[in-house]
Amino acid sequence: MLPQLTKEIKDGEIKVVIKTTLGDMTFKLFEKDIPKTVENFITHAKNGYYNGIIFHRVIKDFMIQGGDPTGTGMGGESIWGESFEDEFSMDYFHFYGALSMANAGPSTNGSQFFIVQNNHLDSRTLSALEAGGWPEGAIKGYAELGGTPHLDHRHTVFGQLLEGVETLEKIAAVETGAQDKPKEDVSIVEIIVG
Repeated sequence: MLPQLTKEIKDGEIKVVIKTTLGDMTFKLFEKDIPKTVENFITHAKNGYYNGIIFHRVIKDFMIQGGDPTGTGMGGESIWGESFEDEFSMDYFHFYGALSMANAGPSTNGSQFFIVQNNHLDSRTLSALEAGGWPEGAIKGYAELGGTPHLDHRHTVFGQLLEGVETLEKIAAVETGAQDKPKEDVSIVEIIVG
């Protein structure tokens, strides 16, 4: 069973709550397997880096993106002040509710992240995954949850939504304007670790 497909929080996983102006979302983060990305996110969360930051890009049936203090999609940095490398694993995929790092190409991770909101894949896409060599468990996960498999091994998945589907859906449904930016700000109030 892939770690994202179980609701329980096991050893090597950390619980976080992202509190937003439209409600809360609870995630488990995969510290043991994706250590550097989780360390970056947790440290930023504990330092209050994400507090007050907007979700600057919202695309319904795809994802919601935040973590940029400039609110433009062009800013943000890691806790080390420079980009850090991707952490890929054959155990983590872009299922619905996956928490993943936004980037500008390979190993350009900073502070921005996104949450996958697409909850449906058609049979043709699932067949393509099979033909493309995706593991059986991943194909099953995509069939059950939906997601964005075209992002696998392009972005680092480091967490999975446990509670707060209604909040994710509420944010995804907001009216957006130019560059998919919500017309009314949706912000992170704070991120609580543990």
